[in-house]
Order: sequence, then structure tokens, then C-alpha cells
Amino acid sequence: MTSPNHTNLDPSVFFLLGIPGLEQFHLWLSLPVCCLGTATIVGNITILVVVATEPALHKPVYLFLCMLSTIDLAASFSTVPKLLAILWCGAGHISASACLAQMFFIHAFCMMESTVLLAMAFDRYVAICHPLRYATILTDTIIARIGVVAMVRGSMLMLPCPFLIGRLSFCQSHVIPHTYCEHMAVVKLACGDTRPNRVYGLTAALLVIGVDLFCIGLSYVFIARAVLRLSSHEARSKALGTCGSHVCVILISYTPALFSFFTHRFGHHVPLHIHILLANVYLLFPPALNPMVYGVKTKEIRERVIRVFQRGQGTGLKVPE
Repeated sequence: MTSPNHTNLDPSVFFLLGIPGLEQFHLWLSLPVCCLGTATIVGNITILVVVATEPALHKPVYLFLCMLSTIDLAASFSTVPKLLAILWCGAGHISASACLAQMFFIHAFCMMESTVLLAMAFDRYVAICHPLRYATILTDTIIARIGVVAMVRGSMLMLPCPFLIGRLSFCQSHVIPHTYCEHMAVVKLACGDTRPNRVYGLTAALLVIGVDLFCIGLSYVFIARAVLRLSSHEARSKALGTCGSHVCVILISYTPALFSFFTHRFGHHVPLHIHILLANVYLLFPPALNPMVYGVKTKEIRERVIRVFQRGQGTGLKVPE
């Protein structure tokens, strides 16, 4: 796989290099990417279909899960097709406008997902600490507003980035050593003053990750206090069990995000391919694993999924008389 000419590139075109140093493994790396992409599509569509077709699951926690699945599907479609094109045949050329669009959508979807995870933590807080007011606090109107806030927050926080990059000049290389148009990877190619881009990117990331993690942690402090006040061991176990799926999803989502964030900005001695692999883990693993976590750990969803498949098998076995 050959690299493009650094000097004769069209200024309106970038080239995504993939994973520098691991080019010979690109074809092999495409296998787990295909598996994760397939798992993301099948798992999240299954969640959406099961919740939509089962009136018993039309509850706040499952509606938030549907928001999460929708965001995960959208984020996957923003990254996986181009990633596979790069890994399969080195098709890394991407127009500047498409690169900025991909950057916007990937980071905006990540911010939306963080907001939904925060909303799910609030849902657990209300369910455990204020169970009698649960239905009156988390009404359908409030849930819809939270969904709108998640979309607006992610979009508005990310909106300045393409414009800040648009003012920069790329007088040297247009080769992005990455698998997608990551904000800082593009900024590092610019020749001019990139401090506004760096400062804004860091500020937006801290506002989302920092604020959301703090609020999620605070909600679980209140949850832990409420659970410890319960006299029955069975009641404590049941209350904590309802939080298990959400805690797993938080760990799956934020752990690679934090690793990627800190290594990209402070891990100057970390090899480049490690940076890029961590960034791809952050984008590929949570969307694929989230439905599995909720499908396995949530009894209601597990039973409905089994029922849907049994219903489908029963329909397929019917023979007209």
C-alpha cells in the first residue's frame, strides 16, 4: 500500500493514512472492524425493534436506551464505511468538506452519547432515591426535551470546530495519519496559529467529559447513600442490580475515551499507532457492546428478545394447509 505524494495533493483533498506502522496488518484489522460493525447494527436495531414493539418497555430507562442505540448507529455509519475502505484497499482520499463533516458528526455524536448517559444516571437516581415521584418527574415530555437537549448540546459545542479549522491553511502535508478526521489530527497539519483550535477543543472536551462524569459520579453517591439506608439486604441488592447495566456502559464508554483523550494530548512518548488504535477502540467498541450489556443484564429486554425470535421462528415454521 503506497502513500500519496505529499506535495502534489489537491488542497481541497485530504488523505487518511490509516494506522501508520501497521499497514501490513490493515487487512487483518478489518476483520474485527467488520465484526464490531455488524454487532453494532444488529444489536442496536434489535434494541430499537424490541422496545418499539413491546408496550411494557415504553419506560424512561428504555427510551433513553433507544436514544443511545440511535446515536451509536449514526456514529457507526459516520466512521465504519470509510474505515473499511481504508483497511481493504487504501481508499483514504477524502474531500476537505467531507472531512469536516465527518469530524463534526463523529465528535457531536460522542457528545450526545455522553449527555444521554448522564440522563440515564439521573433516571437511576430518581428511580432509587425518589421512587414515588418517578412517573411525575420523568414524563414523556421531559424525556423528549432531554433528547432535544442532547442533540442541541452536541451540535452546538461541535459547530465552531469546522469553522475554526476552515480559517487555517494547510501548506505542507495533507496526509492525516489517522483512520478518520479526528479534530487534533487535522489541526496538527495546519501551518498557522492553531491555539484557538487547541484551546476550544480542550475546553469542549472538558465541558462534556468533565461535567458529565462529575454529575454521573454525584448521582451515584446519592444512590449509594439511599441504598445503604435500606434495611433489607435483598432490597439493597435489587436496587444496585438495576444500576449494573448503566455502570457497565459508563465504563465501556468513558474508559477508552479518557485513555484516548489523555494519550493524544499528554502521551507524547506513546507510539502513534497506539494513539490511533485507542481512538478506534473508543469509536467501535461501545456501540457494539452497549446492546449486549443491556441484553444480557436486563431481564425485561432479554425475555422480549427471546420472545421476538421465538415468534419469528414460529412464523417461519407455519405451513399453509
